[in-house]
Amino acid sequence: MKNHEVLSTLFVGIDVSSKNNAVCAIDFDEKRYIETSVSNNHPGALLLAEKLVSIMEGNPVFKRLVIAMESTSCYSTHVATFLSSTDILMPYKPYVYCLNPKTTANYKKSYVSLGRSDPLDAFIIADFARVGRIKTKPWRGAQFLALQRLTRHRLHLVEAITREKTYMLTNIFLKFSELALSNKDDAPFSSKYGATAAAVLTEFLSPDEIVDMESSDLVEFICKKSKNSFAEPDKVAALLKKAAADSYKLDKCLYEPLTISIASSFNCINAFESEVKKLNKAIERAIKGFNTNEYQSLLSIPGVGPVYASGILAEIGSVNVEPQSKGG
Repeated sequence: MKNHEVLSTLFVGIDVSSKNNAVCAIDFDEKRYIETSVSNNHPGALLLAEKLVSIMEGNPVFKRLVIAMESTSCYSTHVATFLSSTDILMPYKPYVYCLNPKTTANYKKSYVSLGRSDPLDAFIIADFARVGRIKTKPWRGAQFLALQRLTRHRLHLVEAITREKTYMLTNIFLKFSELALSNKDDAPFSSKYGATAAAVLTEFLSPDEIVDMESSDLVEFICKKSKNSFAEPDKVAALLKKAAADSYKLDKCLYEPLTISIASSFNCINAFESEVKKLNKAIERAIKGFNTNEYQSLLSIPGVGPVYASGILAEIGSVNVEPQSKGG
């Protein structure tokens, strides 16, 4: 920001909470124009916007409006979107920023003399903007929020899949202990959560049924369930029989409840994975409206695909790195 722009800017800091927003507005000389609190809802945001318009109109020196707030879970979303898009503020081209709370917390440590009556956090956020500490890009409203909601919901589902698999493994151990504990060398299947493993765990009531089954029939079962994906189905069948024979035996009354629980977990995992695939497509559609150059730069990194690139842009906004000065 150029010097003349700084001197003609009203800096607004908002301390966001679920119910109310504390507000402090200052100029470059730290003169305070607003010290108030408004409700964190549409009427409160409209009231704040009207107060800001009144200040801008009553002080012709102000030509720009910079509004900063900490990114506070979902509570800062509505007020940031409203202030960045409301028509009554558009003549002043408001720049709205959602800041990482860690940056303002570190800046706050430099203050030791503010009185208890000061709206401390709101003032410090406004002052943080005044001294030019903001390095992030302005809030991009609905487009940014849409991408962030999709990528965060995808993460939520992936974490749900991981939790379900971890939980299901305890039931697998109870029903088929050696299959649950098998490692790379003695495991019949590369994954305990694949289609063939799911068939074994849900279609056989107990490991004893596998032990008693004819080897040729077991090989046929494995080929059918794996769609002939195993190069050596005989070896797979032998490893499976050994794991079944070496597993702990349970009272017969336990096998059916465990089988039902394991089948339910597989159904949950399949449902979650189906939703993740839908989200992947939605994320790829949403990312098209963002900075193409930054998106393509992220895609050029080995191992980073459209979904991960979208998640990075949704959370940090920009991947641009400012060049260092000579000797820096």
